[in-house]
Amino acid sequence: MTAAKEKPTPPADFECCENQCSPCVWDTYFEELRIWKEAQEKLTAEKEGSSDDE
Repeated sequence: MTAAKEKPTPPADFECCENQCSPCVWDTYFEELRIWKEAQEKLTAEKEGSSDDE
């Protein structure tokens, strides 16, 4: 089983300049969060699958 990656932290208030940058720090955060959630779902499925084997 793969080790769990740490959940991304949202950008601090000062990190977004609100000038509609592309990509914005929020865009990057939400993409990292999406990837993290997918990894968590995969880990959960692996755990459930391994407990069925016991």
